[in-house]
Amino acid sequence: MPQYEDLRLRNAGAYQDTDIYELSSQQFTNRYHILSHSDSRALMAYPEVVGFVAYQALLAPTAAGLQYLQDRGLGRNLDILTILRGGLNYPLEEACSRCREPFWVSDIHFLSCERKIETRLVDGITERVITGLEIKYEKIRPGRDRILAIGDILATGDTFRFCLDHFLEAFRSAGGSLRRLVFFTVGGMRALPLMEAYAERMRGWWPDFEGVDVFFFEGMFTIYGDKGVSGINTPDIDFGWLGGVVSPDFRRYVVERPPYVLLEKCIIYDGGARRYEIPVHFEEVLEYWEGILARADRIDPAALVAEKLGHAGGLDYSQWLEATHLQEITFADLEGLWRKEMRLIEEACSWDLGDIARRKIASVKSIQSLYEK
Repeated sequence: MPQYEDLRLRNAGAYQDTDIYELSSQQFTNRYHILSHSDSRALMAYPEVVGFVAYQALLAPTAAGLQYLQDRGLGRNLDILTILRGGLNYPLEEACSRCREPFWVSDIHFLSCERKIETRLVDGITERVITGLEIKYEKIRPGRDRILAIGDILATGDTFRFCLDHFLEAFRSAGGSLRRLVFFTVGGMRALPLMEAYAERMRGWWPDFEGVDVFFFEGMFTIYGDKGVSGINTPDIDFGWLGGVVSPDFRRYVVERPPYVLLEKCIIYDGGARRYEIPVHFEEVLEYWEGILARADRIDPAALVAEKLGHAGGLDYSQWLEATHLQEITFADLEGLWRKEMRLIEEACSWDLGDIARRKIASVKSIQSLYEK
């Protein structure tokens, strides 16, 4: 992935209760932003936020992002592509109606993306193996000069790329054209080279294509390349802060709460399961915390905290600003946030991970029982 050494976060404004930040780099041809709102912060810090509430948590910041674009000349008409996977968790259609001048949604396109799973005999054991992806259902209505809005989780980007490639091939071959792409995501840095590549292709297809607007909720995260300090994170799936750009609002929200908030498995678990398969979601949450409990005496809590914060501590204020890409941010008591993060790493040495895990497990189980059959 390209290195964005000049990457900075800048204030772009506030819409009602949503703070909007702009990600800047000389390498960008598109526009990238981070949205921060109290509801999306709670969604991404607490896996206990489930069901319809998880959908509602993204409504206000999504509407703010659309209003931000409308005020900058986006117009009032757009199409929506819903990827029937995590995409149903993104309230694009409702957010369109919440804008000052509601958007007219010309068409809603659908794609179902499902994993192809085969049963194989591996070393004498029958296993279900994921062998690829396939589109089983689609509704695509091509139009000319359309603005297309999409909401989806993006980790490695493989599934999203598979779906968007399929859509674009069908849309183009039937005579459709896009003027702009708007993407809302709980996602990671791999969105940058992916969207830059798409913008280049689309400008080749459609000379009037204006580019891509990407909105990340709370931060542009990275994904774990290994199992992490805990030894139980899932590579290429779990989100983290290390190497990413996290809004100062979300950083403060997390560090001012009990330790288990910072020590969560990742920024967000499977987005679909927490709304549609809630018992399955809680099973995954408990699997992580029971793993922490089982390994508590073998995990270095200070190293775990440093991993979660995205830096090893011991940084002066200017070094911390550079590490977090916040050099150009105006934010209330930003220096105080730096002190809190430094203090957390120092205090983590005395944390009892077993006790923290037991408290979290008890909390999750008390809520899980409400959703069990």
